[in-house]
Order: sequence, then structure tokens, then C-alpha cells
Amino acid sequence: MMSRSLERHLSRTLALAIVLACLVAGAASFGFAYVEAQEFQDDTLRRIAVLADSEHLPRAGQASDGGGADNDPEDRVLVMRLPPDAGTNLPAWLPSGLPPGFHTLGDSGGRWRVFVRQTKSGQGIAVAQETEVRNEMAENSALRTLVPLLLLPLLIWLAVRLVRTELAPVRTLAQTLDEQPAGRPRPLPDGDVPDEIAPFVRAINRLLARVNELMGEQRRFIADAAHELRSPLTALSLQAQNLERADTPDAIRARVAPLKAGIERTRRLTEQLLSLAKSQAGAAAVAPLDVSSLARELIAEYLPLAEARSIDLGLEDVGGIVLAAEPQTLQLILKNALDNALRYTPPGGEVTLRVYAEGVDAVIEVRDSGPGIADSERERVFAPFYRIEGAGGEGSGLGLAIARDAATRLGGTVTLDDRADGPGLVFRYRQPSAP
Repeated sequence: MMSRSLERHLSRTLALAIVLACLVAGAASFGFAYVEAQEFQDDTLRRIAVLADSEHLPRAGQASDGGGADNDPEDRVLVMRLPPDAGTNLPAWLPSGLPPGFHTLGDSGGRWRVFVRQTKSGQGIAVAQETEVRNEMAENSALRTLVPLLLLPLLIWLAVRLVRTELAPVRTLAQTLDEQPAGRPRPLPDGDVPDEIAPFVRAINRLLARVNELMGEQRRFIADAAHELRSPLTALSLQAQNLERADTPDAIRARVAPLKAGIERTRRLTEQLLSLAKSQAGAAAVAPLDVSSLARELIAEYLPLAEARSIDLGLEDVGGIVLAAEPQTLQLILKNALDNALRYTPPGGEVTLRVYAEGVDAVIEVRDSGPGIADSERERVFAPFYRIEGAGGEGSGLGLAIARDAATRLGGTVTLDDRADGPGLVFRYRQPSAP
């Protein structure tokens, strides 16, 4: 799609509008002035007829030009006496017996505008003027009204100049945005921009603020991830060196066990880092998902781990719960909740996965009988790499952060509450059910 310049478009539109408006106004002014000049000349003929002194008018047949007439050499206005008997000395184009009023007469020699007036004595007076002269005078008078149109080029230049001046802040903002540093963009100044552009500039500033926030979170995440990976990798290096110094099979077996545990912790941390990065990259396409089937799959997957730790893992499902969600993202949320519950619940405890409906929402709970989390810590545990001091387990502090981030992308919420029927914690995920 070809881009178009708003400045050129506005300049051309304004220039065309100015030209059309001036042409219409000029045509209207010319027409009104032309008609008014003709009416003024008609009024002049009428006044001449009223003011004419019949005592000074030559009688018909006495004038050398073919009829009783006074001839104005400049305006070519003829004042003639009309005898009642329609004498023969009148011009050929002036018939006898014309009624009072205005008439347009003429022959091959030209056309005349004639006004006939009847005097009190019954004598008629005709005042005539050539239409060619009248039209020339009317046109000259009307043409003077078009003089303002000579300013048309100036008006067009002013319109183009004003458009360019008014859009100059936009070019300045674009230049300021281009000069922003890639790592920490600064908000654009919005004090000297037009009101119509100010909302757009403020929206860009809000976007830049979100970008700064996300980049800050990314920098903190990379720093925390590097710190978290440094410790297990250092431990693995030391354990490998200890394994090299083992000189008996029993010593080798004794040193292989912590090495395997360290490798497993590093693998889990790496998987969680990848899961968090994938979750933050954006949600995949959603589709109707049967939560009951997903819950049964998770119970089957985690049952061996629960049995190994002597934990009673159960499922409570009302059935028929459908969510509009991406299966892997919802599975990621519940896996982190189940993993934390099984990790911190002591042997002999219980973990229950519940699926039920509450109004228009679908609710999925993971209930455990572990030590729980203090109220003051329940919001902080959702921060990446945050671990409660003195808590058991070997977690990386990423599970709940991954769960909340994924829940937000699915349009759901994650909360932590105390169990009402005894000690323990309730991990609750809530999302509107699919229609």
C-alpha cells in the first residue's frame, strides 16, 4: 500500500477549496455587478427622460441624424421627441406608437435600449442608448469586482505555509523518537503539540513506559537467572571434581548421588526458565478445552511422585467444565501448582485437585495439607526467584511466577488462600467458562 503525505494532501485540498471558493465568489460577484450596472444604466435613461426639457428638444424632421434627437458623443445617448402622428424623421429602428416603458430595439446597424415616457402634454419622449456601449460599461464595472482574485496565489501560498507550520511539531516528535536510545526510551514532550495529536503522543508515551517496564523486568530476569544458574553449575563443577578424586567404588557411588541430584535441580531450573520465557512470549491460539480430561491426565502423571513421597493425591471433578484456553498453557499453570503442593506437603499428607463451576466461572483448585504461606508473603511469592526464608524444599522460586503470568495471558486469575477445613494452602485458578 502506497503511503501518502498528510501535509501534501491537506495543502492540495485547501488550495483546491480556496480556488473553487474564489471562482464561485468571483462568478457571483461578476454576475451581480453586471446586472446592477445594467439596472443603473436603465435608471439613468429613466432619469434623463424625466429631466428632459421638451422645449429644448428638436422637433421631428429638424435634426440632421434622421429624427429629433440630442446625441451624447461619449455615451451615445439619444433623446428624441415622439410625434403622435409617428413622423418619418425618426430612426428606422424606432417604430411609432411605442408604449411607455423599456424596450430593446435594433436593426443591422446595432441594437438599442429605449425608454419611452409620456409627458403631461401628451408628447412622448424616447431616450435610447446602444446596447454595445451599455454592455461594455457593465463589463468594465463588473470586472473591477474580480480584482481581489489576484490575491488567489497568495492565499494558496499561505494555506500551504500554515499546513507546513502546524505539522512541524509532528516532524519534530518523529525526529525526537528516532533519536531515542534503544535501551531506555524517554517519553516524548507533549506540551507544544496540537490538541488532535496530543492523545496520540500520550498513547506513545504510555507505550514507551510499558516498554521500559518490560525491559526492566527482562533485565532483572536475566540477572536473576544468571545468578540462579551460577550456584547449581558451580556445585556441579565441584561435585564432578570430587568424583574424579574418588578412589573406591563406594566413594564413587556416594559422590554420584549428589551429582545426579544437582543435575536434576539444574534441569528443572532450566525447564522453568524456558517455560517462563515461553509464557511471556505470548499466548497461543485458544480452543475449547475439556478440563476434566486434562485433570485426569495430570493426576496420572503425578501419581508416581505422590506415592514416592507417601502423599495421598486425589481428584474431585463435577464434570462438564469447558474453558477457552490453550492446553499447554493451562497445563503449565496446574503443573506448577501440583509440583509445589507435592514438594512442600510432608509425607502422609494429602493433595487434592478440584474442578467445579461457580457462577459463570470455572474454578480449578489444588488443595494441600502443607505448612501454608503467611498472609504477608502471599503476594511476594509470585515474584520470580523469590523463596520464603526457612521454607523446606529445593524450589527455584519460579513456579508461581510462571503460573500467574500464564493465567494472565489466558484471561484468568490466580490466588492463594488458607484451607478452611484445616492446615494447608489452596491454589485457586479462576477463568470464565467457554460458552
